[in-house]
Amino acid sequence: MKDLRNRVHLIGNLGKDPEVINFKGNNKLAKFSVATSQSYTNSDGEWVKDTQWHSIVAWGKLAETTEKYLKKGMEVALEGKLVYRKYEDKEGITRYMTEIVLSEYIKISKKEASEVVAGEK
Repeated sequence: MKDLRNRVHLIGNLGKDPEVINFKGNNKLAKFSVATSQSYTNSDGEWVKDTQWHSIVAWGKLAETTEKYLKKGMEVALEGKLVYRKYEDKEGITRYMTEIVLSEYIKISKKEASEVVAGEK
């Protein structure tokens, strides 16, 4: 059961191409957003589409593969862990962020075969 702790699964579309930052020692960080949508009928009988945006980060080899294979608009299934962090912005205001640290993903495409990419554990 320990593998069930802090695990997130999403299927959605990339909002933009991954943004990659290179660090010393050849380490990379990729950042991108994924939109998940749900449609339903509200209490007034109106059709509502609810879209949530999720911030995704990937490190190392997984950052390299996201940079190479993922593009804006692509549908992906991904797995990662939920991380909360805080930081101080330029004005000295404390900000809070929720991110998903990517561990693996699958490209979902009608034209190409799906590809599984696993991260280092």
